[in-house]
Amino acid sequence: MTNAQPQFDDLLGRTALAALFYLPEVGVDGGDYRIEDDVEYCLEPVTGVPDGDKLRLRDAIRQAIADPTGYRGDLLALVIELSPPTTE
Repeated sequence: MTNAQPQFDDLLGRTALAALFYLPEVGVDGGDYRIEDDVEYCLEPVTGVPDGDKLRLRDAIRQAIADPTGYRGDLLALVIELSPPTTE
């Protein structure tokens, strides 16, 4: 896998920002907001992820945006799993 740790750090930061500004009522009231747009934004820095893992990331990001308290641990665990091993 060609992913560098900074890519995943960027993904986590973007997800936190998206969660901070997430307002589910905007989409309910006929606004133009789509959570999928935020998910795509969060995934932008990460390249070279196999399709199956990308789908898992997409789901974890979506859940973490909508319910950070309930799902941030799941996203972090997945990022740790997919991150390259650190070299010391």
